[in-house]
Amino acid sequence: MRNTNRQTTTRTLADLYRALDRQNAVTITYRKEDGTETVRTIEPYSVRTTTNGSIIVRAMDRETGEARSFRADRIEAYTLHRSAFQIDRPAGDETTANPAPAHSVAALIAYELERDTIAAAYRTRVALAA
Repeated sequence: MRNTNRQTTTRTLADLYRALDRQNAVTITYRKEDGTETVRTIEPYSVRTTTNGSIIVRAMDRETGEARSFRADRIEAYTLHRSAFQIDRPAGDETTANPAPAHSVAALIAYELERDTIAAAYRTRVALAA
């Protein structure tokens, strides 16, 4: 089990992206907003940055079979598994056509910045069209 407080956020995100790309399950220790901790095995299918800068991991929860959102800064520890995904993603939630690069941290950061730039440009066009 890897403790997130002993490594960089970039390393944690790179590991989560690898699990997403390889479609492998991840067991996380997650601290909820009220301070309680839960242990969940998830199947991540999306990592997004919110407008306020929080990083959200969208995943299927194996315990409930439902789609859940987890804030990356609240993941206390995680274990990467080799087991394949078992739960279908909900309809309408799509991953990007080009998977995130897992060969280097720099490539992963460039990928995320480019995706955020494209999303920001789209929001601007939509706002101007209205």
